[in-house]
Amino acid sequence: MDVGIHIPSFQWPDGPPRIAADLARLASTAEEVGFTSVSVMDHYFQMQGFLPVEDPMLEAYATLGFLAGQTSKVRLRTLVSGVTYRHPGLLAKIVSTLDVLSEGRAELGIGAAWYEREHRGLGVEFPRVGERFRRLEETLRICLQMWSDDNGPFEGRYYQLGETLCSPRPLQQPHPPIMIGGTGEQKTLLLVARYADACNITARDISTVAHKLDVLRGHCEREGRDYASIRKTILYSGQALARGDDSAFVEEMREYGAIGVQEVIVMPVGPHALDFVHRLGTQVIRQVAAL
Repeated sequence: MDVGIHIPSFQWPDGPPRIAADLARLASTAEEVGFTSVSVMDHYFQMQGFLPVEDPMLEAYATLGFLAGQTSKVRLRTLVSGVTYRHPGLLAKIVSTLDVLSEGRAELGIGAAWYEREHRGLGVEFPRVGERFRRLEETLRICLQMWSDDNGPFEGRYYQLGETLCSPRPLQQPHPPIMIGGTGEQKTLLLVARYADACNITARDISTVAHKLDVLRGHCEREGRDYASIRKTILYSGQALARGDDSAFVEEMREYGAIGVQEVIVMPVGPHALDFVHRLGTQVIRQVAAL
């Protein structure tokens, strides 16, 4: 099982003047100790209820571009971009650029968006949930067309593109992997079965994740999709790492691996993110990778 690191906060002890240096050191250290991916949130404001909304939040793709220059092996992704944040054609172009400049390490993480406050705050349209999911499906179709040999127009309900030219094309073929985040059984997991290379499920407990994967398997059967071709990832939200109980975490991952999870994505606990990365690199990653 692979272990990825997700960076949900930039509220670090040295403050904004040191964010660049601290972030570079965190990512390069994560790569050195064996993490296989680095992801960042794609938000305008810090998430209220998680941390103070006024905390620092960096634009996601500028951050990933910076990280591409600080690393050489880790996969780079958002976890995940809201469909409302960027026009689909521009999103496809942005991810293509990241893939070229990272020498083939970019992934498209995407979801239907949910954080109304940041949309209202910065004047970004925030449609009702049904429309957001319809826009999500059109966006996925546009990205796949942009990354194909078809440079022709796209005519959708919400988006119309005169030509889907994308040059240079992404280095990864047939395209950068698409990860859809979320657990909605009727819409989100159906879109995973139709379009995605990976799913991401917040792991509150093993039984819930197992159920969601069973739902995904059912969608795959109905859509004629090979369930095994979809990479199963979880965002870990358990308490073992917060308690410093690394052995309990490894045992949890053993159980997740048994139901098909292939990557666990963890978040630094507290303000000392680098210490967290070092601890997992020396005590946990090799054990989890062996599962």
